[in-house]
Amino acid sequence: MEKIWNNGGKSMRLFGRKKKEKKVFNENCVYAPVNGKTASLESLEDGMFSEKIMGDGIVVVPSDGNFKSPVAGTVKAAFPTGHAYGFLTDDGKEVLLHIGIDTVELNGKGFRPHVKQGQKVSVGDKLVTVDLDVIKEGGYPSEAILIVTSGNSIKNRIPENTEVQAEDSLMELE
Repeated sequence: MEKIWNNGGKSMRLFGRKKKEKKVFNENCVYAPVNGKTASLESLEDGMFSEKIMGDGIVVVPSDGNFKSPVAGTVKAAFPTGHAYGFLTDDGKEVLLHIGIDTVELNGKGFRPHVKQGQKVSVGDKLVTVDLDVIKEGGYPSEAILIVTSGNSIKNRIPENTEVQAEDSLMELE
């Protein structure tokens, strides 16, 4: 805990540290769930996603396994295997985060979930920790796939091959 000193009615922070400002998130945006590089749905080798059967979206090729909530709302689905999460945003949009392709076959190996179905989340809340080496060793792709399943149009989308950090804006929805 940071000590605050009183100097003649003026508060001074020990060593001059400032409080970290809280980030403000737009409810019409979907944010990066993990650090990595963006890609298109069409680049995936799975027709369910590449043909946008479930909806439009974006992909992040993860550079680490620390996944965070991409939206503020409620976790409507949390697969026991830890590989997929469905969200209902506070303003009624539905978003799916699917980690990897066919990773359900790992039966949870390499996935350590931190949320449960029905839980309220904010953008950036810790969602799941993934051992990307386990996915790779199993022969599965590890892409983080974000799909807007409620049918909302994507107004703006970050370009492909863009390096992103978790909590960076990826898509703005109509």
